[in-house]
Amino acid sequence: MKKLLLTGSTGFIGKSFYEKFYSKYNIQTFSFRYDDFSNLHLEETDTILHLSALVHQNPEKEYNEYKKVNVEQTLCLANKAKESGVKHFIFVSTIAVYGKDNGIIDENTLCKPQTNYAKTKLEAEKELQQLQSSDFKVSIVRIPIVTGHRAPGNMTSLIKLIKRVSFLPFDKITNRRSMLFIDNFLYLIDLTIEKKIEGILLFSDSETISTTRLVKLIACALEKKIYLFSIPFFKDIIKMWTPSIYNKLFLSLEIDNIKTMKKLLIDTNSLPYTIEESIKVMIKGKDQ
Repeated sequence: MKKLLLTGSTGFIGKSFYEKFYSKYNIQTFSFRYDDFSNLHLEETDTILHLSALVHQNPEKEYNEYKKVNVEQTLCLANKAKESGVKHFIFVSTIAVYGKDNGIIDENTLCKPQTNYAKTKLEAEKELQQLQSSDFKVSIVRIPIVTGHRAPGNMTSLIKLIKRVSFLPFDKITNRRSMLFIDNFLYLIDLTIEKKIEGILLFSDSETISTTRLVKLIACALEKKIYLFSIPFFKDIIKMWTPSIYNKLFLSLEIDNIKTMKKLLIDTNSLPYTIEESIKVMIKGKDQ
């Protein structure tokens, strides 16, 4: 059984990974906050899945706070792993390294991070790539918003809004956004571990979705009747007062993951869950 070190095991993605694969891999967990780094022994570890990070905070923290967690701790772990003979280091990063929402992105899109979180993630990526060798493979996994039952984040706020309000100004929004359902992430990360795929990888669901369609699918899963309409200048008002919300509601951010799927030797339409299926599970859970 392959031995794997998992950081960030108390977060949504980390918990999901552990619950899915605890019987497939010999999983050891480590926390920079609660465990003693000097007592961490990696000599028999095959793979490290590094999920631990300081993520977006509102308001945003100082750069040095993000750097300590996202760069310095990452490099301490990676250097120790390489010295200990670990063969594969997987760093879960973010598509926020590309900057503002800007249409279609792929591995070659220029990175222009805007936040301290994204800047430090990209800095860690570059440092890790310098450590890569034939005996120490590094995978950089960039992901968009991860959805799932009881997942934290903006999606929860949207679901709550749809539960409370029947008339919503989200009609005829034709943007295209990529998301990543948690079970699709788990499927892809398992393939990355099994096949020891290195380099920059872009994970996303097979299809994009518009805000209008997303709202309709959530309402359908909630079994709630809603009425969508358009308001003149609504977009301009949102853009003026909350640019980040405007970006998510009205702009496109589409991930071209064809190269990643080819690396993993799978078809882009072979993921376990479609958009419709993932939203049903996101709302009701798998037991419904």
